[in-house]
Amino acid sequence: MMTTMSRRAECLMSVAVLTTGAALSAGPAPAKADPEKTARATTAADPAPPPTGAAAGGGRAVHFVSGATGLSAADRARIDRQRPLVAAATKIRWDVERHRYPGYAGIVLEDAHVVLWWKGTVPRGMADVVADASRIAPVRVRAAAHSDAELRAAAARLEAERGADIDSIKLRPDGSGLLVGVRGSGSRVFSDQAVPISVVTEEPLRPISRDDDWAPWKGGATTVNATRSTACTAGFGVRSGSASYVLTAAHCGQTGDRIQDARGEFIGNVGPRHQDHDVELIPTSSVDGYVYIGTPTDGAAASVEGWGWTFIGEYLCQSGVSSSRELGRPVCNLKVLFYYADREDLVEAEQTQGQTAARPGDSGGPIYSVSGNGKLIAKGTTTRVAGARLGFQDYGTAWRDFNITPATR
Repeated sequence: MMTTMSRRAECLMSVAVLTTGAALSAGPAPAKADPEKTARATTAADPAPPPTGAAAGGGRAVHFVSGATGLSAADRARIDRQRPLVAAATKIRWDVERHRYPGYAGIVLEDAHVVLWWKGTVPRGMADVVADASRIAPVRVRAAAHSDAELRAAAARLEAERGADIDSIKLRPDGSGLLVGVRGSGSRVFSDQAVPISVVTEEPLRPISRDDDWAPWKGGATTVNATRSTACTAGFGVRSGSASYVLTAAHCGQTGDRIQDARGEFIGNVGPRHQDHDVELIPTSSVDGYVYIGTPTDGAAASVEGWGWTFIGEYLCQSGVSSSRELGRPVCNLKVLFYYADREDLVEAEQTQGQTAARPGDSGGPIYSVSGNGKLIAKGTTTRVAGARLGFQDYGTAWRDFNITPATR
């Protein structure tokens, strides 16, 4: 659920002086550049950092910190160990994106190596990519019973007849079948002649929806839907061509809704959106390649390096406004467990110490990893939570939907 604004907040918004930016683009440009280059956008067109004194937009001054700020030593070490695995997996994932191999089943990050699950014989082109990736980190190819395409086809058949008790349809990362999450007793039996289907009873993931940002807009800031009196979190400042947008969750607003910050400063009206994927863009005057990762008032922000694919077994962080208010830091140790195979196409992660993964008001907020130089790598935006379990949309899906790249520093 989203955060509903109090009467006092509504009154503050009603008396605030609202400012508008430059003319807004109707939508992202349709043409896509070379995909691997878009993962690391150029920083040449990015605006200069805001001053570290009084904020130009009237808010609290920003101070710039490493993306590892707020991580424990153990958290940092875990991310450091995974970095070569992610780099090797990314080489493979981009080749899959380009060629749509029918035998591809999945990629999993293990403790010390990458596992590529494949049905049938690995084609020469992919074998060459695996050999190249193995120079970065060990890669093992294992036989899968079913390909990703076969599992998604079975999931589509299941979704066509899904009842109200079905909460999710997930891909087993080794290609062995589907996992169906249900409410209630879980006594319902599903069958598909093509793939095995397992059923698990679990709490459904539910939608969850910094206090004074200013243009150019940053990720991790409070966004207020003045049309509906609800609040969410900005994901990342993004661009498509010359147009600037704030990426957030689609359940945070409908097309045309007026979005502003917590002090009433106008950000933009909701523009392009994908309801099923729970991602939307807010066209705005300008964005910046920073994300808030501290408390709602300390102004701590880290720079964004680019975006990357998400992998099973990867550890990530989320920096939603409500969690930052309660904890004073991001929520980390979010281990990716599943990809969803239904129309929402979400990713599921779990906080490994059993901590609450996200809170009301965190919706749309940034999901990220940390690079070796301390910058953030955009991985997605928050959608749902159930205790320690988190549902989010990966950045790669938003890239496909809108052809956007994050503003970088």
